[in-house]
Amino acid sequence: MTGGVRVIPLGGTGEIGKNMYVVEMDDRMVIIDCGVTFPRNEQPGVDLVLPDFEYVEENRDRLEAVILTHGHEDHIGALPYLVRKIGGIPVFSAKFTLGLVRSKLDEHGLLDRVDLIDVEPGGRRYEIGPFRARFVALTHSIPECMAVALETPLGHVVHTGDFRIDPKPVPSATRTDLAGLARLGEEGVALLLADSTNAHETAPVPAESNVGEALARVFARAPGRVLVTTFSSHIHRVQQLLDAAYHDGRSVALVGRSLNRNAGIARNLGILTVPGDILTKPRELSALPLDEQVIMCTGSQGEPLAALSRMARGEHPQVTITAGDTVVFSSSTVPGNELAVNDTINRLSRLRATVITENEEPSIHASGHGSSGDLLLMLELMRPTHFAPIHGEPRHQFAHADLAATVGVDPERTYILENGDVLEVDAEGGGIVDRVQTGLTFVDRQGADDVAEEVLRDRRHLAEDGIVLVVASVGAEDGAPLDEVEVVSRGFAPGDGELLEDLRRAARGSLDESSQMRVTEVGVLQQRLHDAVASVLRERTGQSPMVLPVVLEV
Repeated sequence: MTGGVRVIPLGGTGEIGKNMYVVEMDDRMVIIDCGVTFPRNEQPGVDLVLPDFEYVEENRDRLEAVILTHGHEDHIGALPYLVRKIGGIPVFSAKFTLGLVRSKLDEHGLLDRVDLIDVEPGGRRYEIGPFRARFVALTHSIPECMAVALETPLGHVVHTGDFRIDPKPVPSATRTDLAGLARLGEEGVALLLADSTNAHETAPVPAESNVGEALARVFARAPGRVLVTTFSSHIHRVQQLLDAAYHDGRSVALVGRSLNRNAGIARNLGILTVPGDILTKPRELSALPLDEQVIMCTGSQGEPLAALSRMARGEHPQVTITAGDTVVFSSSTVPGNELAVNDTINRLSRLRATVITENEEPSIHASGHGSSGDLLLMLELMRPTHFAPIHGEPRHQFAHADLAATVGVDPERTYILENGDVLEVDAEGGGIVDRVQTGLTFVDRQGADDVAEEVLRDRRHLAEDGIVLVVASVGAEDGAPLDEVEVVSRGFAPGDGELLEDLRRAARGSLDESSQMRVTEVGVLQQRLHDAVASVLRERTGQSPMVLPVVLEV
């Protein structure tokens, strides 16, 4: 196939998170979204997981721009790390998303390296790389989410971003432009890349405005203080909380750095309005009766350092949970965070707080992702020639592919992509024609983005099996041992002292043998020590702790 359009997912297919898609035409390319995901239990010491940027770095001279569909971390969080790797690049998105990006780049000291270009949904066309781009407003759980339509000789390549069709959105929310989507479909959609998160859900997603009504009911019946946690970027939820608190005569304190930052950006752009004079600082709440207080805070996913988690552990400097408090989780639990969320809930329960989640009151949260009915409507409006379900695990992608077949999308032109697949469509057809290097990039607590898989493997080994440290002093001339060998264990139980003594004897025997063989190289001595001690450990315990030999030449 020649003269076609290529789409290469570097993240976001076969998973939920770290969305990043390269779109190429005429040997030029743009990137749509550049997000992160969060570490799993088997990735100790990692704070963020990024896409693998190797393909972009190798093709930096062909990269024209980055386009961001909206401001969630799984769509923008990796941008500073990409800029650090490849240098400055134009970034196109809506005002609120760019506000979040500007703050993020400023934290990394990279703001002066990026040209942030504001775009608006509607009929206007923007020249972005080899494409003429249009943007279509969509409803999601964050302001100003947009679908991206790239004009090509084949028709439009449309990336939906995350979306839902909300029958009753809150007044400040972006409304899905069904007419704009229909116009794209009439003009011809060569390839549709669409959000698959809730493809397996058949029940309609409740309206976001229902959440405000549910919060009002909680405030009305709560005997004391109410704490509400949700995603810090969910400005529509923040607005509803403020409105409900105002009507119930309560003051509100926002607790959490990201929540205050995002709310400040939204207020400056006129997206978030504060009724009356109800916002206050946490330290000023103590002057009010408990039944006139609301605290909105971060920590809905049990993040250890987030405000609610610290409150649950009794470590927050300004807020102490007490009996009679009501804590509302106005969120769903992201897969993989169940244990952390349950731990936070249990800690709150021990403090005799009343905890309300989706399980107790389903209307306390509404998803920002459309269920199967919304996805079907998108497919019917787009009528794509080629279709690739994205932003979902394989079960979501296959469910979305099945939905597409019911509205006439050719199954032979529906592609279940994996990260690294090269999908090409042209006038003759379409298919996966190649694969590129893809993988994971780990960011640790110091912000380093070069944590190797070997390091994680060692961390897992230490966590599972422990370590045995063997320290020996030898003569520099002959390698002969000078003092008693010291054996120390951490994270590994050696039982009684007999095993430790056997390990010392094995280590001393190894050194004596090496000395007789005139072995003096420290590296060789350490390897022989390792093998001797590890052999005894396996034979005596059946375990394989990490053996770390240290040889000091004197």
